[in-house]
Amino acid sequence: MGWLDRVTDQVDALRQARSLQEASCSAEAYRLLDRVIRTTADPYARTDALVQRLSAVINLGRTAEFTRAIEEASGAVRDLAEPYLHGHLNALAALAAQHQGALDRCVVHLVRAARALGAVDEEDRDTAWGWHDLAMAYSYLGFHGYALGAIERARQLGTAVGIPEETFAAPGIRLRNAVALDHNGDSDGCLRVLRDIAIDLDQYRRVGRAGQLRPSSLAAYGYAAARRVALGDPVAAGAEGDAARLLGHGGDSARARDMRQLGQVCLAVADGRPIEAVTWLDRVRISHETLGAAESARLRSIALAGAGDHAAAHRADRLAFRLAAQRNDRLRDVYIDGVAARIDHEEMRREAARYEGEALTDPLTGLPNRRRLERYIAATVTRGERVVIGVCDLDGFAAVNARHGHHSGDLVLQRVAGVINRVMRRGDFVARYGGDEFVVVLPGAGMTAAAEVGRRIDAAVRAEDWESLVPGTPVGVSVGFAPVSGGAGPGLREALHTAFEAAGRAVPPAGKRLPDS
Repeated sequence: MGWLDRVTDQVDALRQARSLQEASCSAEAYRLLDRVIRTTADPYARTDALVQRLSAVINLGRTAEFTRAIEEASGAVRDLAEPYLHGHLNALAALAAQHQGALDRCVVHLVRAARALGAVDEEDRDTAWGWHDLAMAYSYLGFHGYALGAIERARQLGTAVGIPEETFAAPGIRLRNAVALDHNGDSDGCLRVLRDIAIDLDQYRRVGRAGQLRPSSLAAYGYAAARRVALGDPVAAGAEGDAARLLGHGGDSARARDMRQLGQVCLAVADGRPIEAVTWLDRVRISHETLGAAESARLRSIALAGAGDHAAAHRADRLAFRLAAQRNDRLRDVYIDGVAARIDHEEMRREAARYEGEALTDPLTGLPNRRRLERYIAATVTRGERVVIGVCDLDGFAAVNARHGHHSGDLVLQRVAGVINRVMRRGDFVARYGGDEFVVVLPGAGMTAAAEVGRRIDAAVRAEDWESLVPGTPVGVSVGFAPVSGGAGPGLREALHTAFEAAGRAVPPAGKRLPDS
């Protein structure tokens, strides 16, 4: 079961928005998602809406909104332990980074997206769509092999949860692979892939499922047909009308709009109007991510060759080849492996730091524990600073556990930790020593200043509303202070032990005995 099934409000609106985006109506989906974000109090619903809105912004090509949309979605996703959301967000962030020309950042997002989605165990619709979006990101960025693997994973998950096969037809992935072959001089290979795409469409038509294809898929089928006729494929003779009809689909998607414009260039070439095709190329602005940076130059070469200007066609071809070389798949694949290794290293370093932090932190209160306390005092004394330590012993804590149970006792300890932290001076150190005992360290202080800190701690604990937390069991604190005498070296631990004993003796009789250090 996916996380969205747990959301009790805004579910219908979120599903409707997703359906609108699947139908290439991203502008309408954007408006609906904006209303959800403004009105929902559910963190899961808000996060899903922010991620979907980022997808809509990218679909609409609103590049000026990318950074803000990513920041808002990232902030919401960060607080939720949902691998699908992390994977989906990183896939979309990769697309945005590529639009912004940040290749290093976009590849890092791709690696993180794959890892997050790979960590999802459940077979659900959300995860299937996550793999679909990652496949699209790979494809638009030129990682065709990775894209094919990701879309196959999307199909497998989709089939398991009842998503129709044609939903993840994704002809655009193979289309971008085909034109990439042509950009690198393999026009025959390009035609073979384009013909395979046409065969798939024919199969959907034969079984009566072509009407269930997504609008973006229909636009991609249309461009594949138009590209074939532009290359002069005899098998595609008479396909111009079908291509023009298919290119009319795609809704408000920026990439579908790009394919419609370039498709008109292809059809003008096929119709014997090459100069018109060149003029059209001069007027339109096409995103490099739609079909690769070299596609416009390659179409210009085909049109100029059709017009008989072979020298200009040759120059355009050379430009297309240079642009294609900049997106060499093999080099990019190696780069992905390098980034993956770097991320592994960074994660190992963070994991080691996390374990070290856990070893030095009390898990209940979040305060430093006894081990970290001893390290801190040792480092302070080694620097030559004088130190006063205070032992804070809770009064009435045994009665709390006996009357209300250990869960209430834990709540009391957590609140006491917060109270002590609140009244300490800047630069003072607070730790949980064990059980119901806390230790404060006052660097650079004397006993007079320590006595004042002790009074503040006692007053703050007495002023707390314990009756509402543990009725009938008042909680107090007894505090004793002692200086740490002695310098750094082998005798430091003995000096610390002596100071703890002295502080323990200084605790008023109401307090319990400090255990041996």
